[in-house]
Amino acid sequence: MSKIDVLCRNYQRICGLPWDRNVAGPQRVWLAVYDKEDERKLRLRIGRFEEATRALGCSWHHLDLTDAFARWLGSPPYADFADSYFAAPTKLPQSALAHFKKTVAGSLRDAFRSLEFPDRTVVAVSGVASLFGFVRISEVLPLVDGHIPGRLLVFFPGVYENNNYRLLDARDGWNYHAVPITCDEGGLRG
Repeated sequence: MSKIDVLCRNYQRICGLPWDRNVAGPQRVWLAVYDKEDERKLRLRIGRFEEATRALGCSWHHLDLTDAFARWLGSPPYADFADSYFAAPTKLPQSALAHFKKTVAGSLRDAFRSLEFPDRTVVAVSGVASLFGFVRISEVLPLVDGHIPGRLLVFFPGVYENNNYRLLDARDGWNYHAVPITCDEGGLRG
């Protein structure tokens, strides 16, 4: 069984547990942690996660953030930054990046508001690696975790160790009270 198949099985097990409606926002977040090298394998199998969710009687909504920065950079008024960004990527103003972070958080909140059955829906987010270098997912999640009606599943290419998450194994980790789902046989680590 592949690591992604194990991750899906572990996800289904956790998704099948009763959902406590009284947990804090960060505890409504599930971080599905997998090796960054397995990103393409995971993307090919996202449909299996949807099938696993629906088999449990829950709804599914998928949000792909892969092109979030490109869409944002091409939208007014930030389209004016596009030429200067491509000429000197490191000189994009911090104020613009702060707006991008709010835009990503707004996309997630919009997804929550669009749900037909919000209390029993998993909003699954892929493409978070494409945010790397622009905004930290650790800065986006606190902006939305108080708005999650059901559960937020973040496909997280990185590592989870010693209660810390590191996206793409590249930065110092951050401690977040999400539920970690891993590719380990146990699946839930803490």
